[in-house]
Amino acid sequence: MLKHEVTLFAGVPTMYWGLLNYQDDNFDYTTVSKNLRIAASGGASLPQKILENFESKFKVNLLEGYGMSEGSPVVTFNQLADGCKPNSIGTPVWGVQVKLIDEEGAEVKVGEKGELTYKGHNVMKGYYNRPEANAKALKNGWLHSGDIAIKDKDGFFFIVDRKKDMIIRGGLNVYPREVEEVMMQHPAISMVAVIGEPDDKFGEEVKAFVVLKPKESFTTDEIIKWTKEKKAAYKYPRYVEILDALPMSTTGKILKKKLRKEE
Repeated sequence: MLKHEVTLFAGVPTMYWGLLNYQDDNFDYTTVSKNLRIAASGGASLPQKILENFESKFKVNLLEGYGMSEGSPVVTFNQLADGCKPNSIGTPVWGVQVKLIDEEGAEVKVGEKGELTYKGHNVMKGYYNRPEANAKALKNGWLHSGDIAIKDKDGFFFIVDRKKDMIIRGGLNVYPREVEEVMMQHPAISMVAVIGEPDDKFGEEVKAFVVLKPKESFTTDEIIKWTKEKKAAYKYPRYVEILDALPMSTTGKILKKKLRKEE
């Protein structure tokens, strides 16, 4: 970024987390921020704390978007011409329609949660030799993403969480991202990932994997108590495990399936 005077940087959220936590007192943040005109994030949900800290430190707007490989790959984005909203994935890109639907396939009202579906020239033709997967994902030209989102009155979309990541605790829905956003506000927490842990009594229990900031030494009980004061009784994590690092893919996505110990 210094050598090539980078003006545009695009990355996944953990890359921005890495830039914020880069341990080198000689790194010239001032020069990097002067050169940087646009920063874009995609690939996973961007925690608001990371967005706020990055914009404050690098003096540039961090624009978040949303996409899938099946959507070639951009579906929505915070486009400069349409304005931007923090923590939003923006508005549909040119030629793409987006609607949120309930379990019966009906479009939900503004402000209500629904599965994000989209239609347009960006939608794939289908999965190769997988007719059952195609039938599930593609319906009347609309691709069903498996992501839960909300649309506001201005037409901006906000991701709530992955449908498959939703935790059902005692019959009540818990969206991991909502818990993660709160825990990221903890002064000692650098990164967090929340999953559902199988539980005999409630079906699933909320569990958080936490990476602490350097030189911090909070206990798991202290973190649970802190979160309990800020979330509804059924949402705060009953289990917290402190790790040195979260498992990530080669592109920097947090691998929750490894935390769930899935094959």
